[in-house]
Amino acid sequence: MSPAGASGQRLKDLLARDPILKLAVAESVTCGGLQQRLGRISGASEFFLGGITAYDRAQKIAHLGVDDAEARAVNSVSQAVAEQMARGVCVLFGADVGLATTGYAEASPQWRAALPYAYWAIARREGQFPRAVASGRIDCPGLGRAEAQDRMCEAALAELIAQAEGWRAAPRPTA
Repeated sequence: MSPAGASGQRLKDLLARDPILKLAVAESVTCGGLQQRLGRISGASEFFLGGITAYDRAQKIAHLGVDDAEARAVNSVSQAVAEQMARGVCVLFGADVGLATTGYAEASPQWRAALPYAYWAIARREGQFPRAVASGRIDCPGLGRAEAQDRMCEAALAELIAQAEGWRAAPRPTA
């Protein structure tokens, strides 16, 4: 997927239309790749607030409100941690939508990760507080580190587009 191309325009059409949905990103495994792709979209400043790359567990806890005990138990890699990161980035940036990734860009025998994989999560502010609305896992068997990170970015952005299409098709919940 090339966010600067048709899918990038689709994302802009979905988030930058009235009412504008402001997006913030929290990244770990993708290490700024999502932010780079979003920044390539012409007019991204209409909907993209920015992001944080929190690679270290302590930074996830301090800036994104990730639960320390949970993060410690799973080396900061789980669906629940991704959801906490997505909610946390909404709060940190005052965003309507948060997108987060966490995972392994390559195998990690120490943490029983036999292949590269990531969890992604999307949160949406409904009223005062964001909640996780979608999350999942992307496996990247046979891919090297950079290729896995690229695939993880593509998958997370595709999921964001799918969610945004659903939001725009349905009436917005009231707080």
